Amino acid sequence: MDYRQSGVDIDAGNETVRRIKQLARATFTPGVLSEIGSFGGLFKLDSDRFKEPVLVASADGVGTKLKVAFMSGRHDTVGADIVNHCVNDILVQGARPLFFLDYLATGRLSPDVAEQVIVGVARGCRENGCALLGGETAEMPGFYADGEYDIAGFIVGIVDRDRVIDGTGIVPGDVLIGLASAGLHTNGYSLARRVLFETCGYGVDTRVSELGGNVGDVLLAPHRSYLKIVSPLLDDGLVKGMAHITGGGITENLPRVLPDHCAAMVDPHAWTPPPVFRLLQERGGIAADEMFRAFNMGVGLILVCAPGHVDRALREIEGAGEEAAGIIGHVIRGDRMVHYAR
Repeated sequence: MDYRQSGVDIDAGNETVRRIKQLARATFTPGVLSEIGSFGGLFKLDSDRFKEPVLVASADGVGTKLKVAFMSGRHDTVGADIVNHCVNDILVQGARPLFFLDYLATGRLSPDVAEQVIVGVARGCRENGCALLGGETAEMPGFYADGEYDIAGFIVGIVDRDRVIDGTGIVPGDVLIGLASAGLHTNGYSLARRVLFETCGYGVDTRVSELGGNVGDVLLAPHRSYLKIVSPLLDDGLVKGMAHITGGGITENLPRVLPDHCAAMVDPHAWTPPPVFRLLQERGGIAADEMFRAFNMGVGLILVCAPGHVDRALREIEGAGEEAAGIIGHVIRGDRMVHYAR
């Protein structure tokens, strides 16, 4: 017997690495000191740019959104999803990305599929000025079903210590600004798939008039990065706190940035969620409070600003090309929870 007969194709792995090298090189920034294929990725920190540099790291996955990619045979969006998700996770603490690593695991390695996934990763890295420094591609026969894979991302960014955003300065009366999502982003897919594919009986190619397109395209809409929109506000010191609205929705994520004795009052009538959320709620018979815990409901990032900074912040957001931003609530006295206006 040989390794290939047991399910691991070393030649396919080598071919995958060969393709990935070209994609990764296109993301390299001046700090990169190593090539793809080294045991570790080398990155030189430009410490002259920072008085007291703080590294900020995060890791995450795409979740069961991957099931939609498997069903549709489209794999070029989930890579960008994981990059943008990770970028936002460190952005809320004021950090800009330095480099990214990915982990791709599958039962039987297909260089074509792996290349599509990494095309998305590389695109996300380029758009965020983030180097794809390395990663791992694991072939694990018998562990994943044929045609399936999992992907995780790991990011490291940097911020000056006196520029860290931690929410400690938030006080009652501060204003909540919501930035629009592009749909579900990377959370709530287990519930969404059950409603759309099991309850409604749709397929990924089913065109649904309420959605304005087919189900697969709507569900695979890429997770947005808010780096370019938010960066000018960070430079001008206009933001006290930020919440990336991921798993747990607004209900669970917004309290993570609130200090003790502060709560949030959110007006759900202040914006119109994308049609997919209304369809999910109606067809699934989902209660409103569950919708706000399972999904982002059309708000991908929430900024907390002092009242005197709101107009300027909105102008800068609009100047960055973001039109669907607005005030969605304010901070009140309370115990780190979200209340919804009736």
